[in-house]
Amino acid sequence: MSLTRRDFVKLCTGTVAGFGVSQMFNPKIVHALKKFVPHVFWLQGQGCTGCSVSILNSVHPSIAEVLLEVINLDFHPTIMGCEGEQAFEFMFDQAKEQSGKYVLIVEGSVPVAENGHYCILGEVGHKEYTMLDTTLEMAKNAAVVVNVGTCSAYGGIPAAQGNLTEAKSVGDVLAENGVKTPVVNIPGCPPHPDWMVGTLVVAIDAIEKHGLEKGLAEVVKLLDADGRPLPFFGKNIHDNCPYLDQFDLDSYSQVFTDKEKCRYELGCKGPLVYSDCFKRKWNGGVNWCVENSVCIGCVEPGFPDGMSPFYEPC
Repeated sequence: MSLTRRDFVKLCTGTVAGFGVSQMFNPKIVHALKKFVPHVFWLQGQGCTGCSVSILNSVHPSIAEVLLEVINLDFHPTIMGCEGEQAFEFMFDQAKEQSGKYVLIVEGSVPVAENGHYCILGEVGHKEYTMLDTTLEMAKNAAVVVNVGTCSAYGGIPAAQGNLTEAKSVGDVLAENGVKTPVVNIPGCPPHPDWMVGTLVVAIDAIEKHGLEKGLAEVVKLLDADGRPLPFFGKNIHDNCPYLDQFDLDSYSQVFTDKEKCRYELGCKGPLVYSDCFKRKWNGGVNWCVENSVCIGCVEPGFPDGMSPFYEPC
């Protein structure tokens, strides 16, 4: 039995008053994940740590449930207690034990100029490990690489015009170095907590049902041409915008304080963007970008250069 988009939605959504589909997962699936609890290693390259901050704000399941029931998080530079050489040695030792079975999560882009020395993550035995070295070493034996945030997924802000460090997406770096591990992209600046946690939960559920290789193959079937899970990134923001009727009437806001009209002429990039922000919303379901400003297209491969200038019509 294949994992369909409808299955994905059923697994990911529940019903909680006031939240709709926002930051909600079916509690049954979260608590059912007992057979396969993957070891997870989280690397941080060129980025702002915003993706880590975002996932820590997961509402349901809470980040405590994620860490205690869904995954074994063996390495995360921001939240782990250990640091330095001891932490790096532990990561490599655990990765060796779990070869072919662990999940590598990458936040931030990978600089390749100067042999990667613009971003050094750690040192073991007086050997420096750059982001480039570490990403390749950890990715080659992972079951899957999950890129969280637009920087790791597509290069993002570090790879924008003026990119002296030659920052690249993780997918490009792996392809250029012959690493064929499956890659899932969860873009956003930052990604919604649901997009990250939901993808992990559904992937683990598929692995429990179908085994590691077939389970991951089922997840890959749900990805679009840019490597994004279609249930989260399959709908156009403009076509589903609550201000669409105002757009059709050519009724446009001239200032951001006018919240009754369409924001297109203020620079909204909704027509070019595919994600479910319009219904999932942010901050516990309180609001989303278009209610307060404009969509700047942060989930798309062309961000930020392809979406600039932000405050002019696309």
